[in-house]
Order: sequence, then C-alpha cells, then structure tokens
Amino acid sequence: MMWGLNKVHRYLLAGACGVLAICISEAKAQDLQSVQSQIDDLKATIEELQKQVADAKAQAATAKPAAADSGKSDLDLKVKWKGAPEFSSANGKFKLKLRGRVEAEYEHADQDKRITSFPDLSATEIRRARLGMEGVVYYDVKYIVEVDFANDDTRVRDAYLQYQGVKLADTPIYFRVGNFKTPNSFENITSELYIDTLERAAFINAWELDRHIGFMTAYWTDHFGLAAGIFGEGGSQSTGSIANTPLFPGFIGDENLTFAARATVAPINRETNGVPQVLHFGASVRNRQTGNDQAFFQYRARGADLHMTNFAVNTGRIVDEDTFWGLEAAALWGPFSLQGEYGHTDVELPSGAFIRSNPPAPGRLTTTPNPFSGVPNPEYAGWYVDGSWFFGGHKTYNQEGKWDRPKIDNPVRWGERGGWGALQIVGKYNVLDLSDNAFNAAGGCRNTQLYPGLSASSTVTLIAPSIGLCGEMKTWTVGANWYLNEYVRLMFDYSESDLGDYPVTTIPATVTNTTVPPGTSIFGFDGAVIRGFGMRAQVDW
Repeated sequence: MMWGLNKVHRYLLAGACGVLAICISEAKAQDLQSVQSQIDDLKATIEELQKQVADAKAQAATAKPAAADSGKSDLDLKVKWKGAPEFSSANGKFKLKLRGRVEAEYEHADQDKRITSFPDLSATEIRRARLGMEGVVYYDVKYIVEVDFANDDTRVRDAYLQYQGVKLADTPIYFRVGNFKTPNSFENITSELYIDTLERAAFINAWELDRHIGFMTAYWTDHFGLAAGIFGEGGSQSTGSIANTPLFPGFIGDENLTFAARATVAPINRETNGVPQVLHFGASVRNRQTGNDQAFFQYRARGADLHMTNFAVNTGRIVDEDTFWGLEAAALWGPFSLQGEYGHTDVELPSGAFIRSNPPAPGRLTTTPNPFSGVPNPEYAGWYVDGSWFFGGHKTYNQEGKWDRPKIDNPVRWGERGGWGALQIVGKYNVLDLSDNAFNAAGGCRNTQLYPGLSASSTVTLIAPSIGLCGEMKTWTVGANWYLNEYVRLMFDYSESDLGDYPVTTIPATVTNTTVPPGTSIFGFDGAVIRGFGMRAQVDW
C-alpha cells in the first residue's frame, strides 16, 4: 500500500513538472517572439537611417561647398603663403591676395656713335614697381588690379573682372572686361617675370602687342584654347596711359579700335616620372584702326633689345590701319625649352588728298596734303628663336598657352640649410624687318621723316646728319638667369644688333623747310653694330 501511494505521488509529481515545463516553454516562446519583433523594428529603423544618410551624401556631392559646410561663416578666415599672404573664407566664397613686383636694372651700351650719332649708354632705372591685388568674389568672379609706379610715372596695368561660372564639358568659359593684354603672341602673353631675356622680341615691342581696354571671351583647357576680344585704345608702350587723350584738344572723335583672337593647341602636355613634357602650337591675329582724332600708328624698336637704348629702326607715324598675324611654337622637355614665333603686319597708309595734322589751336582739326598719295602699302615681318636649359629646375606651362612660374628644386634659404637655387642658360636670335622695297622705292621712308612738315608754312622739320628710317635689325642675345627661389631672379644679358637695309633719303627740291639743303641724300645706319649688356634684380609676390 505504501508502495502504491509512493507510486501515485511520483506520477503526480511528474505530471506537475510536465505542466510547469509546458508553462515555462510557452512563456519563453512569448518572450522570443517579443524580442524578434523588436529586432525587426530596429532593422527597419537602421535601414531607414541608412537611406537618409545616402540621400544626404548625394545632395552634398552636387551642392556648392557652402551646402556641405553650412556651419562655417564667410568670416571664418584661412591664410596661405604664396609669395605674399592669400586670405580666403573657409567656404571658398571669397579670396584676396596681395601682389606686386620690383625690378631694378643696369644697362651699358655702345651705340656705334660714328654711324648712328647715338651716345653711349650707362644707366640704371627701376624698370617696374607694381602693387596690386587679386581675388575671387562669390566663387565665380575673379578680379585683378595692379598699378605701376616705376620712374615716377603712374600707370594702370592689369585691371579687370572675369566671370567664370559658365562651364562647357566641366571647363569654365571665361568672360573678361577691363584693361588687359590682347590675345596675341606666345611671348607677349607670357609675363615678363617668366620670359628668358630682359625684353621681348623686337616685333612684339614694335607693333605694340600690349594692354588695351576691352572685352574678351576665352575657353582654355590643358590641350587647346580659344580667345577673342574687342578693344579700345588703352595703355601701350607708346602712350603709357590707361586711355589715349585726343591728339587734338577740344575735338571729340573716335578712339582707336582693335580686334584680336588667338588659338592654341598642346597635343603633348603631361608630366612623366616628374619630367614635364609640352609641345605647343598657336596662331593669332589682330586688326587695329586709328580713331579720327588719334595719331597714326608707328613701328620702332630699340637697339640691342635693351630698354634704355635709342630707337634703331623707326617707320615714323605712317599707319592708319594694320593687320597683324602670327604663328608660334614651343616645346618643353624637362630642363630644356625651345620656342619661336613669326609675325607679319600688313599696313594701310592714310588715304585721301588731305590727312589730319597738328592743329594750330585747341579745338581745331586741320589737315595737310597727304604725302603718301601713290605710295604702295608696305608689309613688315619679324621673328625669333629662343632656347634655354635649366640646371636645378624647369619651366612650367599654363593652360592659357604660356610659360608660368618655374619650378626650383633646391631654393636658397637664408638662416637655414638650403640649396643654391637654379641656373638658366639662354640663347636667342631675333629679327625685325621694317624695310619694304616697294614702299622705300616710292619714297615712303622719306615721307615718314618729313611728315607733317611738308609745306612752307609748317614748322621746320629737324633732319639729323644721319637718320635711321625703316631698316632691318638682327639681334642675338646670350644670357644667364639665377633663380634664388621661385620669386627672386637675377638676370644677365649680352646682346648685339646688326643694322642694315636702310633706304637713302633724298630731300625733295620742293621742300625748303628743313635744316639741310634740298637735294641732300641722307644715308641710314647700314653697317652699324649696337652692343649692350644688361642686368636685372627682380622679386615678385
């Protein structure tokens, strides 16, 4: 009996345990279902957050920098050093950089006084002393303002606004307005800070490829570029001002008008194993027309390609309209560079029986008989070849189709361990031909010297014993440039100009108001050699 009760108890206990186990299992199942539900909810929340993050990243990638960095103010300032301090807002909306340059020169020249009557030269000058600023406003508007104070003569140089917010194939189209260089010639477009010699080629100076006030649009890439613009008469090497004043005071007329364009292609523009490799070709054109109250254009160039020598070739003011076209090529391979250009100018002489002359009183436009009636329009040409080799650095190429700031491997550093900088050896041959045979044979060069003193009532025209009218100048230059760093350069040039092909000027018997008797034959500078040495210390920032 006792055993039977124990057996029943065991059955009851087992049954109770079973019920308890079932209850516990059901409770655990309910808990697991609850946990799984929470996990599913968390997964859905995470997926939604991930989607929101992905959407935010996509929006930031296509927005302006300010949208990705909206917490930063325009007043948050960043400062960099690029030869001078450059200030910019943290979001890149505004930039401002001080800029300028100082160039001090010494020149010595033997101008072959026996033939040219030009005195020998030994002189110093501050060639350039410029101060200015450049920057960016609202991302897409660039500005530059620079003024030259050299030799107590204040002149505005670059002063323009440039909009670059329109893009084609992810490359900006530039719209520029103000005072700047016309798009002509490789060496003209290259800053004088980076050209190889003290002065540019003679034809660039003679034909006044320079700055003017106007509008230009351009599209530049790493491998090709196009630029074209229209300009009024601006600061030039002959006027030295931001705008020409009227030749005849009180008379209001037209200013000079210029059209210019340039196309470039660089099929090779790369860097391989740290070696720059560039092959550049280009062509440009320019048409100029004198305004009704402006002086006629003239072509002239200084001997030995130095800034303080006399003008050795000179046409006088003969040009009413001219058209320049030029071809250019340049190559860069590591430390070696080679470049050359050819320029040609077609001239239109003043037309009509009478042409404008110096007025007898302010406000009165007078005329004089046209000395060029029946004289054919001349054509002139110029060209150069320039080669250089760097030791310790190399040139760089800008997508505008020009040389840019050189790379110096080991710049000199005062007060700390540094290098010796870089040395550049330069050779250049340069020709300017201002002697047109048909023009000379018709007496064109004679008339350039006598104009406008052609009538008995005109002021006496001074005729020197020896006059270099028109003519041809061939100049070779050897030089050495020491770059202490990318912003400081010492330059040393030796050059010689051989002069020739001058016409003989005979004073007409009908002209009596000269300082030599009518019928006198005046010979040019044939056989003269002008030798010169120049050196420059320059710094820019």
